[in-house]
Amino acid sequence: MPDATSMSTFAPPAAAAGVCYHCGLALPAAVNPAWTVRIAGAEHAMCCPGCAAVAQTIVDLGQESYYRERSAFAASAEGAQMLPPELRLYDNADPRFALDEDSRETTLTVEGIRCAACVWLIEQRLAKLPGVESAQLNVATERLYVRWRSDACQPGDILAALHKIGYAAYPYDVERHSEQQRKAAKTLGRQLFVAGLSMMQVMMYVAPAYLADAGTLDDSMAALMRWASLLLTVPAICYSALPFWRGAWSSLRARSLGMDVPVALGIAAAFGASVVATVRGQGEVYFDSVTMFIFLLLCSRHLELRARRKAGAALERLQHALPASATLLEHYPDSHAASLVKAAALAVDDVIMIKPGEAVAADCVIVDGRTVLDLSLLSGESAPVAKDVGDTLPGGAINAGSVILARVTRIAQDSTMSRLVQLIDRAGRDKPRIAQWADDVAGWFVLALLLFALATFAFWFWLDGDSARRAWPIAIAVLVVSCPCALSLATPTALAAATDALLRQGVLVTGPQTLETLHRATHVVFDKTGTLTYGRPVLQEIQQLGLMQADFCLQVAAALDAGSGHPLARALVAAAAEAQGGARADWQPVASKEIPGRGIEGVLHNRLYRLGSAGFVAELSGAAPPHDPGSGVTPVYLGVAGQWLACFRLQDGLRPEAQATVDYFRQAGKTVVLLSGDHDLLARQVGDQLGIRTTIGGYLPDEKLAFVKRLQETGAVVAMVGDGINDAAVLSAADVSFAMGAGAALAQAHADAVLLCGRLDAVADSARVAGKTMRVIRQNLGWASVYNAVAIPAAAMGLLNPWLSGVGMALSSAVVVANALRLRRSA
Repeated sequence: MPDATSMSTFAPPAAAAGVCYHCGLALPAAVNPAWTVRIAGAEHAMCCPGCAAVAQTIVDLGQESYYRERSAFAASAEGAQMLPPELRLYDNADPRFALDEDSRETTLTVEGIRCAACVWLIEQRLAKLPGVESAQLNVATERLYVRWRSDACQPGDILAALHKIGYAAYPYDVERHSEQQRKAAKTLGRQLFVAGLSMMQVMMYVAPAYLADAGTLDDSMAALMRWASLLLTVPAICYSALPFWRGAWSSLRARSLGMDVPVALGIAAAFGASVVATVRGQGEVYFDSVTMFIFLLLCSRHLELRARRKAGAALERLQHALPASATLLEHYPDSHAASLVKAAALAVDDVIMIKPGEAVAADCVIVDGRTVLDLSLLSGESAPVAKDVGDTLPGGAINAGSVILARVTRIAQDSTMSRLVQLIDRAGRDKPRIAQWADDVAGWFVLALLLFALATFAFWFWLDGDSARRAWPIAIAVLVVSCPCALSLATPTALAAATDALLRQGVLVTGPQTLETLHRATHVVFDKTGTLTYGRPVLQEIQQLGLMQADFCLQVAAALDAGSGHPLARALVAAAAEAQGGARADWQPVASKEIPGRGIEGVLHNRLYRLGSAGFVAELSGAAPPHDPGSGVTPVYLGVAGQWLACFRLQDGLRPEAQATVDYFRQAGKTVVLLSGDHDLLARQVGDQLGIRTTIGGYLPDEKLAFVKRLQETGAVVAMVGDGINDAAVLSAADVSFAMGAGAALAQAHADAVLLCGRLDAVADSARVAGKTMRVIRQNLGWASVYNAVAIPAAAMGLLNPWLSGVGMALSSAVVVANALRLRRSA
């Protein structure tokens, strides 16, 4: 920290006009409006995105006092200094980065992501940084996930490495990330407009040269048109082609060959040769080709950018669903005075007011009021769900009814929506094997392409007798016609589109290999309780044992059980509410008393009722009538003095979609297995009912794990569908796993996908989408490979000129992206 003397001699930076507020260098003639940062309530100009990113990071960390107390401007990025030293304020500033004693991880937003080439370059550069254990950039969401060893690396080193290759990064923030995306889209739109305008104007000047007969165009007029074409091409070269120049320069600074390198070389070679020919007054010019393939390539990138935005749309909707504020009733119930507070500041037991249309800020329980919730973002369920006093509200749900008061049970950071976003966040951190293969191939492809273009130029130069008249445009065509981006886009675009479609259907894919492995699965193993069945007692039948109607008996039972937390009691209460259209019985029993393990008794309408086991009710009603409740069924009896009224048959019922799901996998040639911890007899009853040939019951968690490992040792690819804490180990061990959305959080954390919708048939839907996705990926990779295998030799043989090569490259990327986006509609 600077001393008082040095502080007093330093002129206030705010007074320094025309210089960067951060480093003091002169501002460029045309300052990008994006290069400003709000510090201490005022906007200050920065000379480059690097300084802007550093300044914003300092502000985000609450260190604005640095600018008031500094004794000099920060070191600039020129020379040996890669980043200013105050960026080290970022190091170890956020305790959420800690994974364990030695490892840290964080999520960053990276500015300037233009295409798959940027993803490849950033990952390759950070992989070489000492201490970095992993770095994955999600092309769909433009978020960088980095893990590093704290003893060998600091966040400042990571940001410095990115800054060195031309990318500005900052801690991920939803609003800022969205704003950055909007600015990037506007910039690309302006570049596309300038390129299109230049292309049309240049075409007007080159058309006479193409259309005129030999000798009919005056030399002075031809020269004038060339010079006019040159001037009109300059805006496209200096502005529209900036993404290619920056991408190529970043690659070269990182000592790697990114996918923008051949494009930039092609543009530079064509423009340079045209300038030389224009100055000399002889030779071929390619201004029309240059402007055309800049325009076409920008069209392709614009389409790719829109595809990435659409593919990540579901995640963005979830991010924006997390409310930033909540209405707190600080002195409830003494006072209903409300104040607006940050959602992150809520504590357990705080009471909040949730107005119609507002999102629930944290998981809570209703203490006053009745409403309906919109859970479509959380589970994909479009129908509103009724909620009453005592019901739980998941954070992120939308209040679609009336005003309610609720008590917070989990802080906002631990809410259902926050956990869901964290799971989705995990989904984009790793890449499936097929995507890694495509990236590796694309990296070597660029090197091979440059060598091939050089060899092509040498061959035609030799063939024409030391004349570059044909060698130059042919070599340019080879550089431009190739499309390594199509290889790298083939897999991530398809996977992003598929996972977005599944998330909208209530299936959260969190593992990188999920769809690929599910498609290859040979065995599908189902748990029973909570998976094929509901995992809770469900009323199957009411058998009358007296004169009282069955519906009235159910309402009496629900009234007696209203205050009980027993699973059987909750089942009867739920069945009664469903029979009444969601309404609950208003009857209040008198002198109600619950006897653990036996049942409950209470007075209703001046009559004493008992509800529970046969022996408990028989003490009041007399000898039990002959009645067989059936195997696998739990009977609950209702009676009054001297009279038996009803027997409620409860059973852990099969999910209605269980049969169709099992049939789908069996018809698809998969081996279906039922693996349960319940008694073998109960498991076999369910297996026989669903037509599952291999049914195993009575297995403990370690035995389930051993069973799955034995299958894998025989070469089986195992897909596991389970629910509950005891399934966590086997879910983790399976090749691909699904956890029911209503199941235990631990099981979800170990699964590759979570069925948020709570429907078992979503597993079959996922398998269908996985099949479509793998077909699309194979089509994309096949198209990209065939296109390059045909187009590059054709360009090398002189069959394609530079502008036609630009058309081919743009078309190749467009085909890959458009084919992948079909998954969003068909899934």
